[in-house]
Amino acid sequence: MSHAHEHVSNTKRIWLVFALLSVVTIVEVFLGIIRPEFLFMNNFFGMNLLNWVFIILTLYKAYYIVWAFMHMEGEKSSLRWAVVATVIFLVIYLLFILLVEADYIYDIFKNSTIKWNF
Repeated sequence: MSHAHEHVSNTKRIWLVFALLSVVTIVEVFLGIIRPEFLFMNNFFGMNLLNWVFIILTLYKAYYIVWAFMHMEGEKSSLRWAVVATVIFLVIYLLFILLVEADYIYDIFKNSTIKWNF
């Protein structure tokens, strides 16, 4: 008894994923080159808004890569949530540590006798 397995081409899906990730990357590069003043000069939680845009777009690309290339769309929602929640927690934790420590170092250099040497 032979079980025939029909091959399904994913060429269209691959090109769609490529196009979406390319557009997001082009937007990131474009924003990095022109550095819009309204994003670059306004701060939110110790970083300018442009950096927040880069972080959000990068996280979106990372999520979409996991979703498309690691086939998470076919998994049960509990597994998807376990993977995504873990990553979200770790990224938020890393950003918290980064922002708190960077602000502390900035205050040390700004308000003390230690001079900027770089």
